[in-house]
Amino acid sequence: MKDRLIESIELNCPLCGDTHRVEKRLRETQALFKGEIVDYEEVYFLCDRADDEENEFVPAKVMDSNLLKVRDSYRIAKGLLASYEIAEIRSYYRLTQSEFAAMLGWGEVTVTRYESKTIQDETYDSLMRMVRENSMLALEYLDKHRERFTDKRYSEIRQTVKNRLDVSSPMYLKMQEIKSMYTKFEEASDYNGFKSLDIEKLTTIMGYYASEVNHLYKVKMMKLLWYTDALYYKRYGKSMTGLVYVHMTYGALPIGFNEILSVPTIQVVEEMMYEDIGYKIVPTSKVDESIFSKEELSVLELVAGKFKNYRSKQIVDYMHEEKAYIETSDHELIPFSLARELKELS
Repeated sequence: MKDRLIESIELNCPLCGDTHRVEKRLRETQALFKGEIVDYEEVYFLCDRADDEENEFVPAKVMDSNLLKVRDSYRIAKGLLASYEIAEIRSYYRLTQSEFAAMLGWGEVTVTRYESKTIQDETYDSLMRMVRENSMLALEYLDKHRERFTDKRYSEIRQTVKNRLDVSSPMYLKMQEIKSMYTKFEEASDYNGFKSLDIEKLTTIMGYYASEVNHLYKVKMMKLLWYTDALYYKRYGKSMTGLVYVHMTYGALPIGFNEILSVPTIQVVEEMMYEDIGYKIVPTSKVDESIFSKEELSVLELVAGKFKNYRSKQIVDYMHEEKAYIETSDHELIPFSLARELKELS
């Protein structure tokens, strides 16, 4: 999608001065923000009665929305939460913008600014991420700043957080377990594709494949992850997830392969397969693909398209022919440098 029609609407056109139907359109473009070029999708209007050279206009509200997209693209590029992700975190606990700020001990309008125009610093960003991942921490911050709420509202919020705690605590502990497995791979190396483990990116990728790929079981998911990281490394010199892979009988398996099946974007469902039980992977929700860069999405689409209808054995056999598998031994870590010889997936 480079430029497409969203809808045709009737309004008073500021270019020709008449009330008539104009096209509301969306296009991919770039903007300079904080000295850097960022890609974003811009909404604009097209008047067919104005001069060809001056036939576009953007109303003030739409301009604000476009500018927010620019800021969000910048934030994502810097590894920060986008405005809509901040809104999702506070909505998770059913908080208003001022209540979320109060819970965290910030100024009343801090979150409002983060969701509209201000770019948060890494410290504030990390805290918002942590309270989303760990409801116990959210509860601690709520109790710490209890005086900023009425008794009634404090009790309501506390109950909501406690309800989330029952759901999120096992997940949080599992994520911490995964992180602990990767403590010795924190430094960039040939074995993690020169990238530290990015659980959030991993979680989103697994949700993407659960939505896009057929016949998806544990073995196949692990191969999709390896091909994702290997292809991204071949193209851009680094892994996408930071997973570390081991040479095993069924091909490359990431360290912690059983644990990562607990990520919240997927669910493992038991399924009878003849006399055996299979563990099919299904999505828990639709993944927002806008969080991926163009480069990342290109890799994901290519891997998904190539292996969409492969059965587990087929993708295992395919991986067994890769130089990365042939030139490593059982239980040996697979260096990403071998991914430079990856077979073409097209």
